[in-house]
Amino acid sequence: MHKIAFVEDDPEVGKLIAAYLGKHDIDVHLEPRGDKALDFIAQQNPDLVLLDVMLPGKDGMTICRELRPLYSGPIVLLTSLDSDMNHILALEMGADDYILKTTPPAVLLARLRLHLRQYSTQPATQVAPETPAVQAQVQVHKTLHFGLLCIDPVNREVTLAEENIVLSTADFDLLWQLATHAGHTMDRDLLLKNLRGVSYDGMDRSIDVAISRLRKKLHDNALEPFRIKTVRNKGYLFAPNAWESAIP
Repeated sequence: MHKIAFVEDDPEVGKLIAAYLGKHDIDVHLEPRGDKALDFIAQQNPDLVLLDVMLPGKDGMTICRELRPLYSGPIVLLTSLDSDMNHILALEMGADDYILKTTPPAVLLARLRLHLRQYSTQPATQVAPETPAVQAQVQVHKTLHFGLLCIDPVNREVTLAEENIVLSTADFDLLWQLATHAGHTMDRDLLLKNLRGVSYDGMDRSIDVAISRLRKKLHDNALEPFRIKTVRNKGYLFAPNAWESAIP
């Protein structure tokens, strides 16, 4: 049986969804407050996290952004806010899906099962409780160093030598995906699935545009990139040994 951590402040909605999913072998654990979400998720270590957007204490978008670097499973926002901008923002914050509460229960179930299947081959990452001491431990464990490049997922900060590299949420998430697979080629389909939960359709150039932005900000060579390399007909490769100097 799969386990879901559901952060939802409306008890009626929470109970109805938990009851429906429970009939289909999905165990739902409820938490009504956003400011207790990270500790709750750490305790539950769920297969999937389901978040309302409007929550007391801390909103679902913020929870998603803080949770994404620490949790390798699917994060789904379930909300009554039918807004294209909120949908886009949720994906940029690291959510795998954005589902309206008006969605029929059977469709909701199908989409949650889809995300659970997609992540079923990946090892679960337990979330550390939201305490300063544990956050510091996670930061030490998680921060990546490549020569003069430092990528801190907890504070979502990137520095190259002594320069602070300012990245958007989407660009940071892309860099994190590449850096955590340093030395290995990642194709567009895998990057899109990991970042947005969608497959590459052969036309989407958003990854290429974001790669171009990253190269510029990370002082890569625009004509002959050697830090984030293009592997012809395969994808992109983060070179782990290309960061010994700040400027090419």
